[in-house]
Parts: sequence; structure tokens; C-alpha cells
Amino acid sequence: MEKEIIIELEQIFKVLGNKQRLIILELLRERPYAVSEIIVRLGMEQSAVSHQLKVLREAQLVETKRKGREMLYCLSDSHILILLDNALKHVAHAFQHEIN
Repeated sequence: MEKEIIIELEQIFKVLGNKQRLIILELLRERPYAVSEIIVRLGMEQSAVSHQLKVLREAQLVETKRKGREMLYCLSDSHILILLDNALKHVAHAFQHEIN
């Protein structure tokens, strides 16, 4: 694997290594959300939500779409869903082995 690709992967995994960002990504799995809706759903401060969305946007994991006067956040593409789904499957698999 090329060094640039490894560095980019490292950055993506750093972004995904934050609980708040993972919660936001899971929420956006449902549908696009406005910042105000994310604040209400997660009970987080506006500044915290905005910061986490900025990090996700810079990592190209989420994007914005304008709906009237509102900006909606949504997942950038289906690749993030595949990544999250595989991570969840891995955790479930590892958890099953711990029980047995």
C-alpha cells in the first residue's frame, strides 16, 4: 500500500475513533438532518455538534445540502455505511467469541 493511502486511512480512522462522531454518523444513516435536529436528538451543545460536523465534513464523510434556508447534513456516500456495518459486524463477532 502506498504511503499516502496509509496516511489517509489513518486520518479516517482517527475521525471514526470519536464516540460523538460515530453517534452522528449512525443518526445520519436514517436520513439527512439539520444541525438543530441533531442537537435535539443527541442532547449535545450546538458548538459541539458544529465542531464534530466540521471534522466529519473535512474528512469527506458527510456533506451538506441546502433545503430552503436550512443546511442538511447527510452521509457523503455508501462507502461509509459499508465501513460502519463491517465494524459493527466485527464487534458483534468479537463479542460472541468472548461469551463462548
